[in-house]
Amino acid sequence: MADKSLGLYIHIPFCLQKCLYCDFCSYPAVAEEMRSAYVAALCREIREAAPILTDYLVDTMFFGGGTPSLLSAEEYLHISKAVFENYRVVPSLEFTSEANPATLDDEKLTAMREAGINRLSIGMQSANAGELSALGRVHRNEDVFTSVEMARRAGFDNINLDLMFGIPEQTKETFATSLEAALSMSPEHLSVYSLQIEEGTPFYERRTFLSLPSEEEESEMAELLYRTAERSGYRRYEISNFARDGMECRHNLRYWRMQDYRGFGVSAHSLIGDHRFFNGGGLSTYIHDPLGIAEEEELLSPAMREYEALMLALRTADGVEDAAFTAEFGHGFAEKYGKRIAPFLSRGLMVLQNGRYALTKAGMSVSNGILREILDEM
Repeated sequence: MADKSLGLYIHIPFCLQKCLYCDFCSYPAVAEEMRSAYVAALCREIREAAPILTDYLVDTMFFGGGTPSLLSAEEYLHISKAVFENYRVVPSLEFTSEANPATLDDEKLTAMREAGINRLSIGMQSANAGELSALGRVHRNEDVFTSVEMARRAGFDNINLDLMFGIPEQTKETFATSLEAALSMSPEHLSVYSLQIEEGTPFYERRTFLSLPSEEEESEMAELLYRTAERSGYRRYEISNFARDGMECRHNLRYWRMQDYRGFGVSAHSLIGDHRFFNGGGLSTYIHDPLGIAEEEELLSPAMREYEALMLALRTADGVEDAAFTAEFGHGFAEKYGKRIAPFLSRGLMVLQNGRYALTKAGMSVSNGILREILDEM
């Protein structure tokens, strides 16, 4: 039987200061002893899972958080060693680490390269000092430029910058300035997200007092983004992600294609075949027993898998390949959904090309409504 491919996600839940919009599992200002204990528990989980994943070749790995770049050089190497010594890793591994510009220096970046990391995702968010302050970010705009320069010196030739729009007090003009600043650093990839106010965050508690851009202003920012990114040589390959040719994030594509991935660390999610599971518990619980905290497990039914596969695939520029869809689910996409997608095809919001049904640029701008129309009655 042919080897299967696998992505690994490593959750590093530490940060200098929790951002006001963040609803991810993260812990600010944790003592070094706690962080070291977490890394030890994480490596234990990584090693213990290896025997049941021997049929897989690892071709993507992603350190997310939190702020993974808070790890020391030794901790980066320790985690990387646990993976490379216990898993079959392909030479072409895409190995990403997220990073906060306030935590990077030449030594740290050199250690990351020594650990095998070859892709860096830097949380820029904005080039405007007031907007960074409003978000609760601890870095300055100049830190981003310095970080990119240092990363290039360390040998990183695959850099992503994260940006946001819809920030309190943001205008189309300030967003344009941030976008221009990001592009001036020539990243290989851009991830640009609209701010979402999530329950349980400080922003949610203050939501009635936040001075947020209107829907019309956000729409104008989005259109500016799409035009500018395309003109600058970046292809929009997913609703919020843009890349130069060949520089798409392979790890994130794995999620959107519902391919196998194994998550390690507190709050990490995994999908192996039709089996989805989630590491629950808090930080102390995980450190005490990293192998016994699986809280949520489910076996995806064919209907659930079809629903999620469509929802994720239609977010991407590649869309749904009818032949592959038929092979997996036993019926064609057009065969089952033809009446629902016909209006979008006729209005130019969806296109059929080379056997694939995908949203057009105009369709991506109203993707939520289209997805509801297609999927709500499943």
